[in-house]
Amino acid sequence: MDMPDLPPRFDITEAEIRRTVAVFYGAVRRHEVLGPIFAEHVGDWPAHEDRIAAFWAGAILHRAGYNGSPMRAHLSAGNVRPEHFTIWLALFDESLRRTLPPWSARAWSQLAHRIGQGLRAGVENVDAGRNGPPRLR
Repeated sequence: MDMPDLPPRFDITEAEIRRTVAVFYGAVRRHEVLGPIFAEHVGDWPAHEDRIAAFWAGAILHRAGYNGSPMRAHLSAGNVRPEHFTIWLALFDESLRRTLPPWSARAWSQLAHRIGQGLRAGVENVDAGRNGPPRLR
């Protein structure tokens, strides 16, 4: 079932979303920093990629199908640190450039960076809470 009739944020297909997610997680699994972190939490890569593709289909195409809280997932992992988001976004941007036309890659990158900033801020606040007041920025 689709969400209310909202136009897509930008021109992209579900197949392009799935391909980009697969390319990205291939890079993540090979990455010396992110690979071990993800390996600790992801036991079924195809199911994880399907879940993340559903997240992006919801965020971009306004399609129903993703149930979850990205913030809760990153906070509950316990080993995700603020500096990991810089690496994550760089790998994601490279995956976008490798799989999509330039305009779609830029549009998706902008959305991913906004979401990543929010997730990073949440992780920073949890880290700061262990050592003092939350960081407000």
